[in-house]
Amino acid sequence: MPRTPKQPKNLSLDPAVVARAERYAARHGTTLSGLVGAYLAALPLEPPRAFASPAVRRLYGVAAGGTAEDRAARRAHLATKYGVA
Repeated sequence: MPRTPKQPKNLSLDPAVVARAERYAARHGTTLSGLVGAYLAALPLEPPRAFASPAVRRLYGVAAGGTAEDRAARRAHLATKYGVA
């Protein structure tokens, strides 16, 4: 696979962040450009399809409210399950 030429970009970064990143890069045998490039290459192009497990998604739906009918059904279920009037 042929290498494409690198494209220069100017970034405005906090000097303390740059100093920390340069120390990190030196300790890990890379460069600041290499760190930034690796980070950017690792970014996902698409958002994750499932932000949580199915059980958590079901609970999120309950917590988010739903319709009045959904809330009434949930209350009836809990009343039956726990014997609460």
